Amino acid sequence: MAIKPGRLGIGIIGAGKVGAVLGAALRGAGHAVVGVSAVSEESRERAELLLPGVPVLDVADIVERSELVLLAVPDDALSDLVAGLGAVGAWQDGQLVAHTSGRFGTAVLAPVKAAGGIPLALHPAMTFTGMSLDLTRLVDCSVGVSAEPAMLPIAQALVVEMGAEPVVIAEADRVLYHAALAHSANHMVTLVAQAGQILADIGVESSGQVLGPLLRAALENALTTGEAALTGPVARGDAGTVAAHASALREYALDTSSADVLDAYLAMSASTAARAAKRRMLSAEAYLGIQAALMPDDEADTGVAGS
Repeated sequence: MAIKPGRLGIGIIGAGKVGAVLGAALRGAGHAVVGVSAVSEESRERAELLLPGVPVLDVADIVERSELVLLAVPDDALSDLVAGLGAVGAWQDGQLVAHTSGRFGTAVLAPVKAAGGIPLALHPAMTFTGMSLDLTRLVDCSVGVSAEPAMLPIAQALVVEMGAEPVVIAEADRVLYHAALAHSANHMVTLVAQAGQILADIGVESSGQVLGPLLRAALENALTTGEAALTGPVARGDAGTVAAHASALREYALDTSSADVLDAYLAMSASTAARAAKRRMLSAEAYLGIQAALMPDDEADTGVAGS
C-alpha cells in the first residue's frame, strides 16, 4: 500500500465475535491492543482467549488511551455510542476510529470527524465464530472499506495487515452491499436448515452428509460460472415436478406447522424462474408453466395468481 500505518495503540469496544478476532489479527500484525470492553461473561472469556493480557476497561478509558478505536458493536447501537462519546468530548484530534458495521459508511462517525478524528469503515465479508480459527479464515477474506479519499489508503493498509483483501465500497452503496451479503450468507443458512429439517422428518439421520456434497458443488459452481450453474426442475421448466414439490410442501406445512419452508420454496422458485426467463434459459411457455405449478390447485384451475 502507498501508506502504511505505524504501530498503533488499539482499543477494542465490543469483545464480540468480530471485535475480538480483528483485535487479535491487528495484534498479530504488531500493533498493541491497549484495552478491550467486555460486558458479558461470554465476551470476557472471548477476550481472555483471543487477547490474553489485554486489560478489560470501560469505554471512556479505551477511547482516551487509543490511537485507533475499533467499534465492533451491533449496527443499531453504533450511532448512539458514537454520538454519546462525542457529546462528552471523548474523541480526539488525529485519532483513527473504525467501525465494523456493514450497513454504515463513515457518515455515522460524523462526531469523530467534527473532533478532528479520522473515520473509517471496515466490514469483513465473513461469518465469525469468535474463536481462533477465524484468524485463519481472515486470510484472503474480503473487507468492505469506506473512507474519505485521502484516508482510504490507511483503511486499506489496516485490512492488508490483517491478511485480508480490501474492497472499496462507496458511502452511498453500503446498505446495498450489506444487503447482498446478508441475503446470500444468512438466507443460505436458513435454506440449509429447512432442507435438513425435511430430511430429518422423513427419517434421514445424516442430513449433513446428504446435503454437503451437493451444496458444496452448487456453491463452487455458482461462484465460478454464475447462473450458468443453475440446474434442477425450475431451470428445466419441469412444471410437473415443481407442482409436486409445492403440493407435498403444502401438506408438510399443515402436518408440521412449518409454513416457512413452503413460503421459502415458493418464493425462491418464483425468483429462480423469473431470472431464468429473463436470461432466456426458460422459454416464455415454460415460465408460465412454472408460475402455474407454484399456485395452489384451486387457484391454478381458475387462473387466479397466488402463492
